[in-house]
Amino acid sequence: MEYSKLGNSNIQVSRLCVGCMSFGDPKSNFHAWTLSAEESEKIVKHALDLGINFFDTANTYSAGTSEEYLGRAIKNNVARDKVVIATKVYFNEGKLSKKAILREIDGSLKRLGTDYVDLYIIHRFDYNTPIEETMEALDSLVKAGKVRALGASAMYGYQFHNMQIVAERNGFTPFSSMQNHYNLLYREDERELIPICKQQNVALTPYSPLAAGRLSRLEWKADTKRSQTDKTAISKYDSTQETDYPIVLRVHELAKKYGVTMTQISLAWLLYKGVTAPIIGATKAKYFDDAVGALNVKLTNEDIDYLEELYVPHKIVGAI
Repeated sequence: MEYSKLGNSNIQVSRLCVGCMSFGDPKSNFHAWTLSAEESEKIVKHALDLGINFFDTANTYSAGTSEEYLGRAIKNNVARDKVVIATKVYFNEGKLSKKAILREIDGSLKRLGTDYVDLYIIHRFDYNTPIEETMEALDSLVKAGKVRALGASAMYGYQFHNMQIVAERNGFTPFSSMQNHYNLLYREDERELIPICKQQNVALTPYSPLAAGRLSRLEWKADTKRSQTDKTAISKYDSTQETDYPIVLRVHELAKKYGVTMTQISLAWLLYKGVTAPIIGATKAKYFDDAVGALNVKLTNEDIDYLEELYVPHKIVGAI
């Protein structure tokens, strides 16, 4: 496993991150395809065996049971200081108000069974709360020792830039990472958000790096519970299937050329583009073996051009 510094923080993270949206009680009515505590722990244990130390969850994933399952699995398998835990705040009452942030961090810490999180991420931009209020509240968590570093997720470039300016002007803790929507089939953030992040040495930790599996197989739709019931993924990708599928075919072509998997080509492209750690949300431990293999795939400039050539602009998906 390879490791990298998380942006401007002093936190070392593995070059792959385990996305824990697939952990949680399916009775929570969040997703029908989530894993039990026991199945979740198997994935955590296998990831640890591969050298992965970075785990990403959120306060609202499966009504908090994702955090509970992750916390339990870590407690059973590894020392707390050997892993990097990220969780999020926004899709809750009060969104990013001071009151909401102070309430939600305590709920997350309790569910995770820890007294601090390594990375606390705002899940979206809050149009109804002053930026100063949000950044001061987040900074207070860092000063209190409840949070080591701050991250943001899908938003417009100008919004992220404005939040960083407020932090700088007031001496608040700035963001060290950006978790945005980024893969070979969705590259809109290359226009503004990603250049801003690179300029400010903010780590990129994109979600949906395999376009909900569409970049990992020749079939656009798979015969799995997730593929059939994940309405979010369907809304993100199916309307552009006609223009995007030729890119999938090129991924397959390069995979055959190099004797590797489509997953490895797709992730190798992200690593080439300067991503610190793509977030892999898998429901089977074996998928992480495949993902780790991407670290050994070195694409040429010609390969990158070939993969990118057919992309056409998409409507914005992620930023609200």
